[in-house]
Amino acid sequence: MKIALHSLEGKKVGEMEVSEQVFNAPLRTDLLARVVNWQLAKRRAGTHKTKTRAEVNGSTRKIMRQKGSGSARRSTRKVSQFRGGAPAFGPKPRSYEHGIQDKVRRHALCSAISEKQREGKLFIIEQETLEKAKTNLFVQKQRAWPALKNAMIVLGEKPDRNLQLATRNIPQVMLIAQQGLNVYDIIKYDALLLAKSAIGEVERRGKGKQAIKSEGRPEASA
Repeated sequence: MKIALHSLEGKKVGEMEVSEQVFNAPLRTDLLARVVNWQLAKRRAGTHKTKTRAEVNGSTRKIMRQKGSGSARRSTRKVSQFRGGAPAFGPKPRSYEHGIQDKVRRHALCSAISEKQREGKLFIIEQETLEKAKTNLFVQKQRAWPALKNAMIVLGEKPDRNLQLATRNIPQVMLIAQQGLNVYDIIKYDALLLAKSAIGEVERRGKGKQAIKSEGRPEASA
């Protein structure tokens, strides 16, 4: 399938042939949900913690005799039943990461990219450089092309330094290298702009092992 090529001003400058498997995949909301949950779980610090009975400040003296009071057998005031005691089952430091299959990540990525394409919010940009590292230059391009106002821009293997510096003060625009393309940010931002130089890597990630097999060693001649 063919997708139009645009300049950073939003002008159509040509067309580009792309893989239909990656850019026209069916929508799978179940896979999108699984991958987003997986990404957000990996971001959690997991540093929450409450004190245990051994860490709570207090005396260890037995507060009442063992028998004869008609009450429960109490040995310390640091238990959860008393004010100032330790929580019974408080949180402890842990990792929230969990596994997910590579094919699920691959299909979810293709599904997210394809849905942006069907919505008319996916653009391939031919030029991914700025003349100067000036935020005002990029703001002028935003005024000429509304798609840049809330967008994730995926650059090639060697991102342009001027473009990075010009957009780092704009909260609605995210610049990312081709290796960092992910489902959560595709959904988060309104538009997805892919640099022409990044299409090869995007298709390789979308196809997975199929791309590796098709790019394998040539067959031996008889």
